[in-house]
Formats: sequence, C-alpha cells, structure tokens
Amino acid sequence: MPLKAFRGPKVWLWRWRRNPLKRRGDTLEAWVLLGAWLFTLAAGVVGGLAAARSAEGGLARERAEWRPVVAHVLDRAPGRPGAETETESESGASGGERVWARVGWTVADGSAHTGQARVAAGSKIGTPVAVWTDPEGHLVSRPATAAEARLRSVLIGGLVGLSAAAVPFVAGLVVRGRLERRRMDRWDAEWSRLGPQWGRTIG
Repeated sequence: MPLKAFRGPKVWLWRWRRNPLKRRGDTLEAWVLLGAWLFTLAAGVVGGLAAARSAEGGLARERAEWRPVVAHVLDRAPGRPGAETETESESGASGGERVWARVGWTVADGSAHTGQARVAAGSKIGTPVAVWTDPEGHLVSRPATAAEARLRSVLIGGLVGLSAAAVPFVAGLVVRGRLERRRMDRWDAEWSRLGPQWGRTIG
C-alpha cells in the first residue's frame, strides 16, 4: 500500500534549516520553489510593465496622429429624422438614432475618400458629420483620451503580467509534484524493505 505524505503543522522555511533528517531531495525542492517564485515575480512584473508601456505608447501615437475631419453624407441615411431607439427612449437620451451611411471627405493632400460612418437617422445628402481619420486618410474610431489610455494600459499590463507569471508558476508546480512523487516512491521502497523486519523484532 503506497504511503501518503504526512503533513503536520506548517513550519516556514523548514527546508532551509539544519536538520539531520533533511534529505538531498528536500534541499533540491527548496531551490526549485525559490526559483519558481522568483521567475514568477520577475515574469509578471517585467511582462506587465512592458505590455502597459507598449499599449500606452500606441494609444499616445493615435492621439497625436489621428485627426477629426468634416465628412458629408453621400446617400440619404435610412430611418426617420429625430427617431429614437428603444434603449435611448427608456434611458431618456435625446441624441436620436444613429445609423450607418456612406460619407465622403477630403484629406490634407486634396484626395477624396469615402467610407461608412454613423450618422443621424434620416440625414440628407450633404449633411456634415464629424469623423476621425488616420494619417493615410482612412476612417478610424475616436482615439482614447489620456485617462482612458492609462486605464486600458493598466488593464492590458495586468492581464499580460498574470499570463506571463502563470508560465513559471505552473512549471514550478509540475516540477515540485514530480519531486514529491519521487520522494513518495522512495519512501514506499524503504518501507517495503524495512517494514517486514519490524514484525520479526517484536515479541
């Protein structure tokens, strides 16, 4: 019958203390645990900070490069002017329904562009609408504000940091589990060899 590990009262740092019963495997397990925790902390902090800085830098470039331009509706927008969506009506919003329509705009170099943008329902041809474009003149969403960028970068950094820290943490658990199984196997072998001798010495 395989022996099960006996877990008595928890003693902190017992693997680092001098003990005549401590085996070589206990010391090895201590170093594995220490290495796993150090790599987990380092991977989480470094990965999280790098991801947060990269995300914040990308959002800062968007704020600097993306520009608002005035586009004009090219085709009459579907819907009834001033109509409200069910959600807006319930919430008391007065912005009216927004629908997709084809719009056109001109960039700084004079070239004309067209695309789909959200406009008020029932907008007539030629109605001006504000849109955001990138340096190439393509339609983009409104860039994040500085406060929104900080929040997004923190969230992205946290998620990436947790994911990066999980790799060495799980690896440490796997190695520790193998070391513990090997220790249990050795205990089983010792018990199988010494256990029968106890019966002959009693009585």
